[in-house]
Amino acid sequence: VLTGALCPFALPSLITCFLSSRIGGEKVLLLSASAWGFLTVLTPLLTHVTSAHLVFMTSSRFLMGLLQGVYFPSLASLLSQRVRESERAFTYSTVGTGSQFGTLVIGGAGSLLLDWYGWESVFYFSGLLTLLWVYCTCKYLLSEKELIIPIDYLTRGLSISKQTKVPWKQLFRKAPIWAVIIAQLSTASTFFTLLSWLPTFFKETFPESKGWVFNVVPWLVAIPTSLFSGFLSDHLISQGYRTITIRKFMQVIGSGVSSIFALCLGQTSSFCKAIVFASASVGLQTFNHSGISVNVQDLAPSCAGFLFGVANTGGALLGVFCVYLAGYLIETTGSWISVFNLVAAVNSIGLCVFLLFGEAQRVDTDSAYVDL
Repeated sequence: VLTGALCPFALPSLITCFLSSRIGGEKVLLLSASAWGFLTVLTPLLTHVTSAHLVFMTSSRFLMGLLQGVYFPSLASLLSQRVRESERAFTYSTVGTGSQFGTLVIGGAGSLLLDWYGWESVFYFSGLLTLLWVYCTCKYLLSEKELIIPIDYLTRGLSISKQTKVPWKQLFRKAPIWAVIIAQLSTASTFFTLLSWLPTFFKETFPESKGWVFNVVPWLVAIPTSLFSGFLSDHLISQGYRTITIRKFMQVIGSGVSSIFALCLGQTSSFCKAIVFASASVGLQTFNHSGISVNVQDLAPSCAGFLFGVANTGGALLGVFCVYLAGYLIETTGSWISVFNLVAAVNSIGLCVFLLFGEAQRVDTDSAYVDL
């Protein structure tokens, strides 16, 4: 069931990039958020009208992953179209804190609601919060004209904004493209692994601990570290440091140093130290926002959404495998050390590839490509 939302999470990524370029990433985000908000609210209600609870919950998770799979590709497409290059890292890092903040809210409020009112209240709370966000965004941030989707743009295959046709064959022969895809693939999969298994780790290793502590503190730390990484990255680049040097430096922290703390997490028997190590590992992972996440836009701003979709698809699929493998390792070895070794190993592979082959110069510029 843990992997139920990850499999479909990978499926819509490439389709999303197409839709984002046609109707705008913000509209794709609003449509998908409306759908998953309604589904979340309906989930506890529908479980009472069917006896096949496991089948329904798995199907619900599958559909939820399908709807939420549009988020990151739409975001990458939106930022590549609307954000200046000099502000790219800080903007992406700021937006990226939304994931940590959402996890923080659900981890904190959700734990309390679970204890007080049962599991159904968590679904009602998160679903209604999503629908409230959609309403406020439509009401106060977007004009009525911006919310209208011209269907003829989709049927004719034309873009609202001018798009370019990229020479894909030449693009995917570039080593930097594969370097950033592999690095994104590895970091996404390890993030999913930690997100899925950290609560279980704390519950089994420290059964007397309060759920709201380990569900809140690591994600609380991740918010300022993400903001700091974006500010630091843009500041260092403005001081004259090479862009690729800063991207790799951020990635060393995001994948390398964070993995060291993950390894330490598996070795400690102290709850306080475990919280510190988990917070450091999760927090430092946000430096990826100023590393590979914006490197996609450095390399190919004309098709950043599509490339991010490719990497996101691979990351979600590998995440499914890693989450399953982590569970298998726990079952067979009886030790959490093997899980954190897995996280460190996957991160190290992606980091090494990016350090060896990563670049920050545009590779999507070709005098031969024409309007799409």
